[in-house]
Amino acid sequence: MTISLKPVALPDFGIPLERPAIPAETYASRCAAAFERSKADWMAVYADREHFANISFLTGFEPRFEEALLLLGPNGRKIVITGNENQGYAPILPLAGLEAMLCQSLSLMGQDRSEKPNLPAVLAEAGIKPGDAIALVGWKYLETAEWGLERATFFVPAYVVDSLLYVTGTSGTVNDAAAILMHPVDGLRTVVDVDQIAEAEWAATRASAAVWRIVSGFQLGDSEYAAAARMGYAGEAMNCHPMLSTSDATAQVIGLRGPTARVPGKGDGATTAVSYWGGLTARAGLITDMDEAFLATAKGYFAGLMSWYETADIGVEGGAIYEAVVSKLADGKLKSALNPGHLTGHEEWLHSPIRPGSSEKIASGMPFQVDIIPVPMPNGWSLNCEDAVTFADADLRQKLAAKYPEIAARFDARRAYVKSELGIEVRDNILLLSNIPLSLAPFWLNSKMLLVNE
Repeated sequence: MTISLKPVALPDFGIPLERPAIPAETYASRCAAAFERSKADWMAVYADREHFANISFLTGFEPRFEEALLLLGPNGRKIVITGNENQGYAPILPLAGLEAMLCQSLSLMGQDRSEKPNLPAVLAEAGIKPGDAIALVGWKYLETAEWGLERATFFVPAYVVDSLLYVTGTSGTVNDAAAILMHPVDGLRTVVDVDQIAEAEWAATRASAAVWRIVSGFQLGDSEYAAAARMGYAGEAMNCHPMLSTSDATAQVIGLRGPTARVPGKGDGATTAVSYWGGLTARAGLITDMDEAFLATAKGYFAGLMSWYETADIGVEGGAIYEAVVSKLADGKLKSALNPGHLTGHEEWLHSPIRPGSSEKIASGMPFQVDIIPVPMPNGWSLNCEDAVTFADADLRQKLAAKYPEIAARFDARRAYVKSELGIEVRDNILLLSNIPLSLAPFWLNSKMLLVNE
């Protein structure tokens, strides 16, 4: 394997306009499966503006400005409880048979509380009663080693927990059920269907195109704001804030920072990321046309990135992927700042089976971010080449091609490009959602030069 820098013409794979829709019956089946797994009288799913992924996966709804609570109960009951503003927004839900109830305490402060201000009263009106068992889903959950107290705890506001405990009484129970949706192997959100893949591909395609417009369009004299403006935002739903950051050799390049009025100079490091529901793309490099020392480090990083695609496959243990990437990065005197790859979805990070010693295996339908952030980086340097992929066996790929032939054709074209132009053979089981797959331009002033494997 020899990694070099060569001119590569990035193909136009096309950018879809209309976002594929998740069928109403899919949402209904997800709700039914979640409730059945809970083995409880009721399942309650908490959501707010930032932590909306679980409720959105189940219903297609995500609250705006305020909190919400989804109740799944006996006889197929499906109830969404919102504050004032989302009562008018709830009708967009595609889920049939969904009831909307008002609890004004979920509204922003200062708004009207004169009709339905009391959450325990609303929960009782919905049908929850003393002695009921509640399976409560927060936005993440704790592993055994993280919580040893007898009393359960939740990543849900105390107000919601206390209200449920009050209504169910001393004879009832409230247990953490977030793993039903979020476990890295068994969670309902861990393995997705063709409609969810299509929705994510729409997002990842558009996010990656936005990132490439930033990188390829960068000019000396641009402020960070001017560079970020080239993303061409069109109102796509974001799962995290847009990022763009630069720095000279006096300070680190801060990857999570948003753009400012700073005007970077030649030789400064730069990083950017855009993420819509289902797919994030990130790229980082130097604002210059060549730097031999940086190129040597970039080659070591690219070797670690390639090892992910060479190792990851359906049936492979997460620990094996972790070790393969970490050992290859070590050859270039680098480490991975976080897990080298994680599950993704409506939020940027769902969970990850890729951890040291993990025996959890990759399954068909798992949506992933190939998220390998190299450290340590000297002040003023930054490297990143992050894209979304989904694992899909022959059966899932066949179903995808039958329902979404244009999307399947883009997957095939991206795989062919990566093989013919970048010298990297990606398995058929790995669907490349990004429109700039594995395309790393280490020097932003010469973005036609990409790292390739010869």
